Amino acid sequence: MAVSRDTVLTVLKAVADPVSGQDIVSAGVVRALNCGEEGVRFVMEIAPDRAELYEPVRQEAETRLRDLEGVETVSIVLTGHKSDAPPDLKPQRRAEPKGPEPVPGVARIIAIASGKGGVGKSTVAANLACALAAQGRQVGLLDADVYGPSQPRMLGVSGRPASPDGKTILPLRNHGVTMMSIGLMTNEDQAVVWRGPMLMGALQQMLMQVQWGALDVLLVDLPPGTGDVQLTLCQKARVDGAIVVSTPQDVALLDARKGIDMFRQLNVPILGMIENMSTHICSNCGHEEHVFGHGGVATEAERLGVPLLAEVPLDLQIRVASDGGAPITVSAPDSKQARAFLDLARTLVEEGAA
Repeated sequence: MAVSRDTVLTVLKAVADPVSGQDIVSAGVVRALNCGEEGVRFVMEIAPDRAELYEPVRQEAETRLRDLEGVETVSIVLTGHKSDAPPDLKPQRRAEPKGPEPVPGVARIIAIASGKGGVGKSTVAANLACALAAQGRQVGLLDADVYGPSQPRMLGVSGRPASPDGKTILPLRNHGVTMMSIGLMTNEDQAVVWRGPMLMGALQQMLMQVQWGALDVLLVDLPPGTGDVQLTLCQKARVDGAIVVSTPQDVALLDARKGIDMFRQLNVPILGMIENMSTHICSNCGHEEHVFGHGGVATEAERLGVPLLAEVPLDLQIRVASDGGAPITVSAPDSKQARAFLDLARTLVEEGAA
């Protein structure tokens, strides 16, 4: 009988990382973990010039794992960033159709979606990812908004992901979040002019060929609407739940309903809705006003039979923090602006959704 993934992670968390002072799981060193009948295997992603430093760590991890009941073989490979060339995200030859599959090393996938653009979906995704990391979760964030990738700016990530073999992509990491985005492959002002098949091929490669490592949850920041990217994600990957973001105004709610209906047609559970830009409090006089209406998402969530997960205010500091590359949950975690995201993360963890 194969050893469980959680058991392996518990053992590896007892192995210290010599650079960060954390354990090798929390430090993001463990990648592509696979626990099967044939044994345990994974990659330790390190800098190329630190192989000698990490060899004793590799040996310690191997010894600890071999002592586990049910583990017959252990394979641990040391690797590192050796190439600055970006991987080729163009679609390869057409593969045979398959049903939804789990992403290697990823325990859960949550889609962050919206019916229409401009409702703050990416801001919610970035803050929720950092808030979950603050809860001690191993978090990944896939920026699947191919035409308008914003996560590199919001998470303060720059540089191109490396590809040691031209096939496997090594993601970047900041604020405790492992992140991949098509925006890391292009210049900030460069448009991505792709048809549907190219979008679908790129998304599949960013899902299945990225060394996400051992993640508790992978958040997928989807583009607005109900198009190719959403359909490809739900057909190719096992999505454990979706969160739909909307403002309270009627126009946004019209499209949010369509987004929820899409996920239901694709058999993806709806974890709930988030009302963004819920209320605005004047920083000068303290007057509260509901710029986009009041309670629209709560009413809609009740009508559709899904939970209202959070009400996020329209606040200048949330916008400034996101534009500065350090979401409000990182730059001011004790602030009232961060409270909605942190409470949401705590709820998802307690309910076992993340």
